Amino acid sequence: MTHARISIDPAVMMGKPCIKGTRITVELILRKLGAGRSFADLLKAYPILSEDDLRAALAFAADYMQHETVLAAE
Repeated sequence: MTHARISIDPAVMMGKPCIKGTRITVELILRKLGAGRSFADLLKAYPILSEDDLRAALAFAADYMQHETVLAAE
């Protein structure tokens, strides 16, 4: 699946997936949402982002996880 709103460039944020045209990583968005921040909180803190950008970050992470093996901690 292509992710038009996500870019991966070795020269930007050490190649981490970012919202296209920004230095805001998918990881940052996931960590903020995981810590309880809402979409509204993130849009206020990062006005360059849109709701579609946040949804794209979630979709990218879901697609990535679909192809990764995750081991449960014991």
